[in-house]
Amino acid sequence: MVKRFYVDQYVDRILAGDRVVLSRAITLVESTLPADQELAQEVINRLLPQTGHSVRLGITGPPGVGKSTFIETFGNYLIQEQGKKIAVLAIDPTSQRTGGSILGDKTRMASLSTHPAAYIRPSPAGKSLGGVARNTREAVLLCEAAGFEIIIIETVGVGQSETAVHSMVDFFLLLLLAGAGDELQGIKKGIMEMADALVINKADGSNITKAKRARAEYQQALHLFPPTSSGWRPQVALCSALEDTGIDAVWHLVTEYLMLTKQNSYFTRQRQEQNLHWLHQTIRYALEDRFFSHEVIRTRLPFLEKQVTKGQITPFKAAADLLKLL
Repeated sequence: MVKRFYVDQYVDRILAGDRVVLSRAITLVESTLPADQELAQEVINRLLPQTGHSVRLGITGPPGVGKSTFIETFGNYLIQEQGKKIAVLAIDPTSQRTGGSILGDKTRMASLSTHPAAYIRPSPAGKSLGGVARNTREAVLLCEAAGFEIIIIETVGVGQSETAVHSMVDFFLLLLLAGAGDELQGIKKGIMEMADALVINKADGSNITKAKRARAEYQQALHLFPPTSSGWRPQVALCSALEDTGIDAVWHLVTEYLMLTKQNSYFTRQRQEQNLHWLHQTIRYALEDRFFSHEVIRTRLPFLEKQVTKGQITPFKAAADLLKLL
């Protein structure tokens, strides 16, 4: 009975927009303790009818492209010019050596983080991208229930985080720098194919000419890709987050995309497919957790790892042996 009241407290205060309780709920989601996980799922299930009404934006880009500056400028524009409430969920790099995390987004987005219509939540990436992706997706639902109309998810910009974030957002934005040429060769085709828009940042001062040239080259590259299932042709825009120019054009692209995909039903269909994707992913994560936490596996695994390291058994045979134990 006490636990049910505890759930009610979370639900009522999150629906009332209480940020402290929202943060506590996200911490519950991130916890690996079974009791916390059970409580978090109860809270999310109760809040589920109040979710799904936001616009979910994913933003990625290489290090140094100015993601934090762009998000702060873009966020301030959405609040001041569009009257929106926004939440920023930033997946922060975690040290694989110490386990420490920078968690510096509130410092790097100083003006946005203090605005009453904005909420910034950095989350450490940790060792498991899958775990972070799952936690982030549930954090999105909590933020939607708290009344935030636009949810921005910032990736660390490396590895497979882009794929994970792409599978939980409505619009995926790739932030780039001017000077295409060699840089164009370094952008993975897969990331460009996922992007609904490419935005070239730092298009200011003496960099404007290079930025315009880069826009033409990226736009030409996008024409070589096959048509998207959404019916939308990805666009390339220029902006300067530092000088606050071109930000309205980026939002215009987002609204155009949303209008098109809601009219042709792709928006709803994509969210349904994402829900199924996360059902299957959650099953995979849960099975993996149970596998490695199983007492028999924990006992046998070190021995087989040594055999694999010494070349006495193949990784495939070792895996098969462990699976047979279950």
